[in-house]
Amino acid sequence: MSLKKRLIVQNIAIVAIPILITIIASFLYIYIYSHVFSADLTFEKIQKLTEIQYEFFTANGNLLDGNPDKLLQKDFQQYLAERLNELNSYIVILRKYDILFSTKIINPIEVEKCLAAKNKNLLNKSVQLNDGSYIVKTIPLKYSNESDGWAILLAPLDKEASASQKLLYFSAGVFLVSFFITNLLVSINTSKGILAPLTKLQAIAVEISHGNLDHGVIEYGDNEIRELCKSFEQMRLKLKEAVYTQMKYDDNRKMLVSSISHDLKTPITSIKGYVEGIIDGVANTPEKVEKYLNTIHSKATQVDSMINDLLLYSKLDLNQLPFNFEETDVAKYFDDCIIENEPELEKSNISLEFKNELVKDAFVMIDRERLQRVITNIIDNSKKYMSASEGKIRILLRETQSTVVVEIADNGSGIAKQDLPYIFDRFYRADSARSKMKGSGLGLAIAKQIVEGHGGSIWVRSVENEGTSIMISLKKLPVKGEDLK
Repeated sequence: MSLKKRLIVQNIAIVAIPILITIIASFLYIYIYSHVFSADLTFEKIQKLTEIQYEFFTANGNLLDGNPDKLLQKDFQQYLAERLNELNSYIVILRKYDILFSTKIINPIEVEKCLAAKNKNLLNKSVQLNDGSYIVKTIPLKYSNESDGWAILLAPLDKEASASQKLLYFSAGVFLVSFFITNLLVSINTSKGILAPLTKLQAIAVEISHGNLDHGVIEYGDNEIRELCKSFEQMRLKLKEAVYTQMKYDDNRKMLVSSISHDLKTPITSIKGYVEGIIDGVANTPEKVEKYLNTIHSKATQVDSMINDLLLYSKLDLNQLPFNFEETDVAKYFDDCIIENEPELEKSNISLEFKNELVKDAFVMIDRERLQRVITNIIDNSKKYMSASEGKIRILLRETQSTVVVEIADNGSGIAKQDLPYIFDRFYRADSARSKMKGSGLGLAIAKQIVEGHGGSIWVRSVENEGTSIMISLKKLPVKGEDLK
């Protein structure tokens, strides 16, 4: 149930339920009283009593109208007699204690009883006269000659009238009690449906403010409260995810600093050692000096390459490096890659083979320069870890209905099964021997970032002592007139 509907139903219930209970209780009262006391509690009797009580209640304004002297006028007295006769009621007009006008025979003692009734409470203003019980209403008067007086209204209170009067009081009491109880129950229900969830939310908010994000928010209550709980739970999960991500970034940052410091230390130490060798005169021949300088240059180039890789990876990781995508014929693109990389590989006695299994020309949206970096990194990685006397690297193009798959396979030493899930992690090297290899340890991590920046995916298959295959999947552009799903 929505909160709006709940409030509407509760507001209706606050009034409707007490009325319904009052009606039922009144009918039970009439039924019991009629059978026990044989009283005729008809609607007409109750209506007439209500009318008398209303007239008595408003008599101050109706009788006086700001001019008590009207009561001394014969024609007005006649009007009052007729009006009260219709209600089966009487009036007695007094100046001090002298009776000036009366529609009922009444003696001074009965007058005193009527005047004494003015001190009774509103619900019990009745008096016992010689000829029976009467409802009494006393109105104080102040005549123009400054003398005091009273107007006494009397209505016979027979068994039915008395029962009717009690019924009115009983009904009013039942209504008030049921109204109070209904309000109490509605308040309790509101507390359960609204305040209880809000109280729990407040408690969880306190926990979150203290950094505890493990308390889940249970959705219950009205629709709006449930939506609030749902939004609060989503906020909690987002905060928890953000905290976890921040912790992960902090750990990665520490690992990054530690790893790059370790990897930079080796070439820098070598540079320092060779420079000191030249300064100390260890390199005492021109040949040694040239050798030392070439080594220093090589190490400096290695450091420069590592720093460039680190900067590139950082930009890719922060999405700060823009891509320049072009529609490219993938087969022609890899033909160019073969031509560019083949001479360098031949120097290392590694053959490069290209096989195109595409049925027809296929086009992809790529950043040619960035993807070239991916291919170069993978080939360099294969070259470093090539253990066979005659190395082979094969580039194979295949396709699915919506993608082009590039496989770069080598016949190197392969990768242990337990290392496969981590080879695209930055600074990861699969074994201690590989940790001595030159490079930043970011080659495959950069390759993964670039491929994913193209909306593609990259994965690996490897068998130890047989070789490694790295696959790249790129989304294929649809051919004109062909709708690729």
